[in-house]
Amino acid sequence: PIDACAVCDVLCLPFWTDGRLNCSCAAFLSMFSRLARPQNLGALTGALRNFSTTSASNNKVAVLGASGGIGQPMSLLLKHNPIITQLALYDIAHTPGVACDLSHIETASNVTGYLGDAELGACLDGCDIVVCPAGVPRKPGMTRDDLFNTNASIVRDLVKACTQHCPTAFLLIITNPVNSTVPIASEVCKAAGTYDPTRVIGVTTLDVVRANTFVAGLKGLNPAEVNVPVVGGHAGKTIIPLISQATPSVEFDAETLDKLTKRIQDAGTEVVNAKAGAGSATLSMAYAGVRFTNSLLSALNGKEGVVECGFVKSSETECPYFSTPLLLGKNGVEKNLGLGKLSEYETGLVQEAMDELKGSIAKGEKFANQ
Repeated sequence: PIDACAVCDVLCLPFWTDGRLNCSCAAFLSMFSRLARPQNLGALTGALRNFSTTSASNNKVAVLGASGGIGQPMSLLLKHNPIITQLALYDIAHTPGVACDLSHIETASNVTGYLGDAELGACLDGCDIVVCPAGVPRKPGMTRDDLFNTNASIVRDLVKACTQHCPTAFLLIITNPVNSTVPIASEVCKAAGTYDPTRVIGVTTLDVVRANTFVAGLKGLNPAEVNVPVVGGHAGKTIIPLISQATPSVEFDAETLDKLTKRIQDAGTEVVNAKAGAGSATLSMAYAGVRFTNSLLSALNGKEGVVECGFVKSSETECPYFSTPLLLGKNGVEKNLGLGKLSEYETGLVQEAMDELKGSIAKGEKFANQ
């Protein structure tokens, strides 16, 4: 008999038949073979309910920079989302091979690779969400701002193509420096007459993921059950973890809190140095980028109460862009949830971040308008 799946709420075949998974979630759950047993099903239910949809849904997602260190693992993870029907992969090299490889995975989404400027338009046509990790990575001794000259041009040109081929798509900007590339994307959209501030979002989720992990490590908690809002920007001291608003509530002495905050702020450099010139944070960034993308997809498909932090056009502070918790819904950013109540320490961090953040924003706007 046809029944609602215990995980995704979609009408499908009974979840367990002859000892095996037998519904639209089966391939996605196969990633989690250790957990995919009846007695452990509850551990997956909450997370996978985010993918509730109907068989009539059509969700096209493009990854720009899909052959890179972030793009490949991101594309792999997105291939496992059962509500993505079309996964379009674009880069200046290797995308036909990456797409062919991923297309062999036993999930329903159709994967297509697009190569170079001549095929960019076809990649973007009809997209609902465009995720942009394209660009060069950091190397030891480099700041995110050192990437500006190269990555600013990449984001400008890719977003310009988006305004022509998918003007209503959600643009999820991962390319660093996010504090500048999001303003660049916004200005390009304004010039094209397609700007919607609820649809241009800088993905700062990795800062949240790191804060959750580091807090959990210090307190002996399960990271999956910790939530630390991270506000501000996505570079150095503009990254402001709101430990006072953590769930569950946690407390640290002043010295530990300061060390924890600085580790969260400098975590990207920690990875760059550990890789010793071989790259930056690619795997964790891919995970975080997919987390935000999946959250947005679930909200667009009717899931209520979806909240993620993101760097957006904002009036919450004196900065024209600022990362805060965002309530996502069928129209994208439904509500900016703001900063909430800050501790004295966190208020100081916000003030310290202002000059640098405003400078990075202005630099991006100036570049886009020159």
